[in-house]
Amino acid sequence: MLVTKIMRIAFITLGCKLNYAETSTYERELLKEGFEAVQWNKGADVFLVNTCTVTEHSDKKSRNIIRKLHRQNPDAKIFVTGCSAQLRRADYEAIEGVERVFGATEKSQVVPSIKEKTMGTAGCGQDLGTFFPAYSSGERTRSFLKVQDGCDYKCHYCTVPYARGESRNIPIAEIIPQAEAIAAEGIKEIVLTGVNTGDFGKSTGESFYDLIKQLNDVDGIERYRISSIEPNLLTEEMIDWITSGTKFLPHYHIPLQSGCDTILKEMGRRYDTAAFAHKIQYIREKTEKAGGPKVFFGIDVIVGFPGETDELFMETYNFLKDVVRPAFIHIFPYSRRAGTPAAERKDQVQDSVKTKRVQMLEELCEKLHNEFVESNKGVAEKVLFESTDRKGMMEGYTGNYIRISQPFDPELIGKIVDITI
Repeated sequence: MLVTKIMRIAFITLGCKLNYAETSTYERELLKEGFEAVQWNKGADVFLVNTCTVTEHSDKKSRNIIRKLHRQNPDAKIFVTGCSAQLRRADYEAIEGVERVFGATEKSQVVPSIKEKTMGTAGCGQDLGTFFPAYSSGERTRSFLKVQDGCDYKCHYCTVPYARGESRNIPIAEIIPQAEAIAAEGIKEIVLTGVNTGDFGKSTGESFYDLIKQLNDVDGIERYRISSIEPNLLTEEMIDWITSGTKFLPHYHIPLQSGCDTILKEMGRRYDTAAFAHKIQYIREKTEKAGGPKVFFGIDVIVGFPGETDELFMETYNFLKDVVRPAFIHIFPYSRRAGTPAAERKDQVQDSVKTKRVQMLEELCEKLHNEFVESNKGVAEKVLFESTDRKGMMEGYTGNYIRISQPFDPELIGKIVDITI
């Protein structure tokens, strides 16, 4: 009798939640094809590495991981996808052990190609064009749903538009069934992900506002978060609707990048600090009620952009400290990316200066986060508890993204529970 070997495959994901959603989709489809998922250090026959290129460090980390995998498993076949693979295809193809590299428009070929090159038979993939639909699964509480890909903005520091391509999406009518499939798994919360999420609709004549209104009606999903949205694309009309009693939570991840108008203009951003401050204030006024939860703002900031003097950096620091006062600051030291306008500038900031500024913002972030949590003490909220047992404790997040811990109780996994912070 012919015995077919079960191929063991390990998945390694670097970078953003969008990559995570795509990797999870590859995994789900490959398991259907008969593969067995294993940890990267458990003797895999196949590796799929989803790379990141957001910084130079991300590129190096992606390549180093692949070399390490080959050293430890020289007989394994390594497949590479993701943003860094798109921009530096030849570099990855030259690494020993790499079987195939998939670019941004080849994601629908990942599953059939892996099956063909490891099992000798073609997989069941289909031509999905240049948009690869994806959502994460396997986690009992939360799923990341990809609704958009690509970006048309071309900010002066960023290579992501070249790695991900132009802004595009599939129709709302094709996204709703994915949300329904997530709900059918018993998952209560969806995080909407994309490269420029609020730009949804470019390729279908729809809008992000159209999308969130229809997603709100999906039975079984009780909470939505928007992973990241440009401030100029988060309209007052959308805020009014979100705060009218929808499933969308008081949790906003908004990129600022700089709190200095001079730097914002040189970055090629599409707003100024006055517009940003107005949007934050509008959301707070519409959302926060007396005695109720405060809005969680997660704000992206780049430090050390070319030409950023100490004085210009302090404009950003003070804008965050005195005006925005976010619950969390995602801090990124500027990374020089070949092919971008910022990389050609002569007024680059020294790494030691960037490090000092990062430290200053990290200390400010800790202070602001502690103040945010303290301002929510005594407030009635709802927590969605997760499945991980952390030394006898379990954790979950409130609607406004405050982490709550309590003794582990399997009955609470995936349940939304009333608590007082």
